[in-house]
Amino acid sequence: MTTDADAAGRDLPLDGTPAAGDDPYLFVDGTPVARYVLAPDLDARHGPRPFLHPVRTLAGAPVSDALPADHVWHLGASLAVQDVNGTNLWGGRTYVRDLGYTWRADHGRIVHTGWEHRSADRLDHRLHWCDPAGDVLLTERRTLTASRVPGPGGAWRLEVSSILTAPAHRDVVLGSPATNGRPGGAGYGGFFWRAVAAEPPEVFTASLDGEEAVNGCAEPWVAMTGRAPEGGAYTLVFSGLGPGDRWFVRTTMYPGVCVAFAFEQTTTIPADTSRHSHYRVVVADGRLDRRTAAILTQ
Repeated sequence: MTTDADAAGRDLPLDGTPAAGDDPYLFVDGTPVARYVLAPDLDARHGPRPFLHPVRTLAGAPVSDALPADHVWHLGASLAVQDVNGTNLWGGRTYVRDLGYTWRADHGRIVHTGWEHRSADRLDHRLHWCDPAGDVLLTERRTLTASRVPGPGGAWRLEVSSILTAPAHRDVVLGSPATNGRPGGAGYGGFFWRAVAAEPPEVFTASLDGEEAVNGCAEPWVAMTGRAPEGGAYTLVFSGLGPGDRWFVRTTMYPGVCVAFAFEQTTTIPADTSRHSHYRVVVADGRLDRRTAAILTQ
């Protein structure tokens, strides 16, 4: 049974994720579907930032992972970039041209600074993207909403709107391991979802199948379908690429989908301007086919 305390994000289980103790939940028709961890108590090398975890289907199947042993800095569903004017906000080792992945003292953090709105189905807040010294690289206004998808079947939709604003006196350049010289389509960094899967999931678009084909594409939507280790089958349908964005996808090494900001070349937010983004993820129980996934993105 949902209580007022539940809706405020208190008195609910923490599921083992480090948190500040007052993390809100998103609800769909009274069902908690995602916890928003605002200020995780993490080592700076893990890229501390607000993130959604656990995220669940309406039937309760978990569809996000956080702090996995293979990539501890993967934090549920979050926004993070490995190179923001030289600061690593993704976590883990930094890819350095001609050196490869290297541990550096270049890790910043993304910090919640205040609420604009907070309710059971919508969270709207302000954030600072900070360098290792705590100086602000970017300011952000972020809104997260949860709603039921109309029609038969059990599905709900997460929408994430983000406005990243550069300071008045400085351009901000967003980069990735790929733009810093790593081969193999490793252009990750942006809105990233670390999923869970009992075995490698399937990934497809309207016309492409499999990790090799989908990674780096600019199709309107990408679907990932798999089976949760604790629960049944699920499907995640992602949409919302912006100009110049590409899909970064992994299924064999780990299950993950990212709206990548700098897949092949850096992206610049000019001084005193903003980058506007709007992402949508349909979270459904069961394995959806291509036709149904396409309908759900409309």
